[in-house]
Amino acid sequence: MPESALLPLSEWESFYVIIGSSAAALTGLQFVVIALGAEARRLAGPEAVGAYATPTVVHFCAVLLLAAIASTPGHTPVSLGLCLLASGIAGVAYVCFVVRQTRRQKAYEPVLEDWVWHTWLPLLAYALFVVAGLIAWRRPAPALYVVATTALLLLYIGIHNAWDAAVWMTSQPKAEP
Repeated sequence: MPESALLPLSEWESFYVIIGSSAAALTGLQFVVIALGAEARRLAGPEAVGAYATPTVVHFCAVLLLAAIASTPGHTPVSLGLCLLASGIAGVAYVCFVVRQTRRQKAYEPVLEDWVWHTWLPLLAYALFVVAGLIAWRRPAPALYVVATTALLLLYIGIHNAWDAAVWMTSQPKAEP
């Protein structure tokens, strides 16, 4: 494919407007949940926040970044591939960091569901970014479907994890001042 602008991206504009806006709104909502949890003194400490709440915000921001990358005018298959590849590698590295944080924190003992939703699925999503980045150079149209699937996966991971955190906070007894 020539180095010309990537035309198939224009067909995805509405999709990225929707998921980008959703990710931005949900990021703000996660800040509210964390603030309310701090106000109620129900947060388990900075280690648990770093292992569970912060990654949720990062996943929402990754979707927002992806929407911005995909909406940037004038992308070529190479520039799109490089952006996706860099984002995917950064995401994989971040998930590895989250695994370490999760193992270090002592406020909460993760169960299988936590490992699936907080580490395995995000790792899969960011690995798919890497795959999309690698195939975008030669086959941009299929890569865009991988990107869309990955963006939705990260959005649903974030929604699940934010809901999980909100339910956990509301089920904990109020800490005394």
